[in-house]
Amino acid sequence: MRKARIRSFAPIADRRARVLILGSMPGRASLQAGRYYAHPQNVFWRIASDLLRFDPEAPYRTRVKALGTARIALWDVLFSCVRDGSLDARIERETANDFGAFFRDHRSITHVYFNGAKAEASFRRHVLGRIGVRNLSYIRLPSTSPANASMTYEQKLNAWRAGMRGKAA
Repeated sequence: MRKARIRSFAPIADRRARVLILGSMPGRASLQAGRYYAHPQNVFWRIASDLLRFDPEAPYRTRVKALGTARIALWDVLFSCVRDGSLDARIERETANDFGAFFRDHRSITHVYFNGAKAEASFRRHVLGRIGVRNLSYIRLPSTSPANASMTYEQKLNAWRAGMRGKAA
C-alpha cells in the first residue's frame, strides 16, 4: 500500500512578528482539525498560555491572536512529506516550505525556535544553506509532542521559558 503525501499549513504570521516557532510537520490530529497543535496531549498551547498569560482552553482563534499580539509567528519546516502516523521518526521524502520568501516578507524576525529536534534537523538540512546570510538566532527547544515523554511538563515549560526569555512581545 502506497503512503499518501501530506501537506502542512500556511504560516500564522504577520509582518510585525519577531519570533518564529517552527515544528516539523503537523500530526494526524492537527491535520484532521486543520489547526496547529490540535492533539489534546500536545502541550504547546499550554506552554504558550503559561508564557504569554492567556487561557489555554480559549478558542483557537483567540490563542492564535495571543501569539500575534506577542509578535510570535508559527509554522512548520516541512511543506510536505510521506508519513505513516504522527511520529517525526516516520517522516520520509520531505520537502521544505519556502523560507526565502517567508523571511523576505517577515523582516522583523530575529529569533527562530525549533519545537523539537526533527524541526531543527530538517531546517538545517533543507533550508539553512538556501536562505542566504541572515542575522538570526536559532534555538532548539524540547518538543511539546506527547511522544516526548522523557520530560515532565514543568521541565518543558522551564526550558521554553529560559529559551524564549525576553524574545517575545
